[in-house]
Amino acid sequence: MRHVALLMILAIASPSASSAAQTPSRPELLIRIDDIGMNHSVNMALQQLADTKMPLSASVLFVCPWYQEAVDILRKNPQITVGVHLALNSEWKWYRWGPVLGKEAVPSLVDTVGYFFPSSDEFLAHKYDLGEVERELSAQVERALRSGLKIEYVDFHMGTAAGTPELLAVAERIAAKYQLGMSPYFGEAEYSLFDVPIAQKQSAFRAYVDSLKPGPVNLAVIHVAQSTPEIRALVDMNNATQNTATGAPLMAQHRQAELDMLLQFARGPQSKKVTLVNYAAVIARLGRASMKRPATQ
Repeated sequence: MRHVALLMILAIASPSASSAAQTPSRPELLIRIDDIGMNHSVNMALQQLADTKMPLSASVLFVCPWYQEAVDILRKNPQITVGVHLALNSEWKWYRWGPVLGKEAVPSLVDTVGYFFPSSDEFLAHKYDLGEVERELSAQVERALRSGLKIEYVDFHMGTAAGTPELLAVAERIAAKYQLGMSPYFGEAEYSLFDVPIAQKQSAFRAYVDSLKPGPVNLAVIHVAQSTPEIRALVDMNNATQNTATGAPLMAQHRQAELDMLLQFARGPQSKKVTLVNYAAVIARLGRASMKRPATQ
């Protein structure tokens, strides 16, 4: 009789024990580094982060000339999940890029010189053709696939390709066509340091990590670069917070600060407070069928 009673107790207790075992004891943090492939300075920062062996997700600007160097780095670092940073803008003064398909194929997406418009507002105010948007963004994904890298997801450079419900529907069709995930469509709680003052980035990120709790995946969107002469010359024509009041560029300092912040995080005790995941792991666990358009999109 005692034996039967013990079995009944174990049967009742087992589901709870199983549920507890499945609940993460530490919060999950997904670090997404954007604008990879933009230039050599950004790629060298990617290399430094790759050397830490942290699982990361890298959103690559396959429209930029330097994407090929990024591909070479990423090919050697399978711990980094690769996504396509779908681009409809080219925001830097003196350093511009245009569509993969060329200006003649998608004339409504470019300025008079053949480059993408520098700001989201300018693009959205222009009479762009949705068919051209779909063809160009598809071409960016196809270039990524031809690189030989395993592509897992897409997201939006400067948010422009998610700027209207119609544009977002185009991006969703492209993700479905190529069987890719979308960031942030997996219930992620998103955080960015883009506009945080340079001197406050370290402390802001420490406070952010300390505040995390087990539950939905926490997505930190980060922009990194080595502060070299190449990138210090770039003036942001889209976001005034990246320049001084007189228009001098601050972007290189912002991105170097975020790089230093992540390198310190990788070496320090804070990385032990969270479980680091990348999009490959999230998609494998949740499946693309679980994707849902965020309320903020």
